[in-house]
Amino acid sequence: MNVNKEINREVGWSIVLSVLMIVAGVLAIILPQASGIAVTILVGWLLLFCGGAHLAYAWQMRRSGGLWWGILIGIIYIVAGGYLLLRPMVGLATLTLVLAAYLVAASILEFILAFQLRPLTGSGWLLLDGIITLILAILIGWTWLASTLWVVGTLVGISMLFSGITRLMLSLAARRLAHAFRGEVHEAEQVL
Repeated sequence: MNVNKEINREVGWSIVLSVLMIVAGVLAIILPQASGIAVTILVGWLLLFCGGAHLAYAWQMRRSGGLWWGILIGIIYIVAGGYLLLRPMVGLATLTLVLAAYLVAASILEFILAFQLRPLTGSGWLLLDGIITLILAILIGWTWLASTLWVVGTLVGISMLFSGITRLMLSLAARRLAHAFRGEVHEAEQVL
């Protein structure tokens, strides 16, 4: 396959994903309660499936030891997931605190990545994404119980929106770079 076609295909898919992330972020901001409950339910199901996987793995590895610890971990996952599914409003309050911790960790990693990629075009967008993500984590901590109904959906929406914009800007920068490289190759071929 032609390298230019491959680059265009990959950048094209990245742009499509970026636009989808932006649309999902806007929808989450417009419907914060629904998106907050949806996140809670999704996490509940993920915990249930992880619990089932832990139980299956513990049973599969029963001869090598750790059966009871594996079963205990699986049960903890299942109980936590079931609790979120049966009591999504209480689960939403808990997830609000977990989201704050996640956003702090994500912002730190985005800062590190932005500084590692500093010489590359578009790396400033990663730094901006990290700053916005850290601000969102601080907002969650300050408004935890008073705003549990809207904070998860709104902040997840804002984070998705800015992550989509960041991905879009990086994709567009990659496309410009590929076009510039293609132009240089074309000029070199004409000289030969």
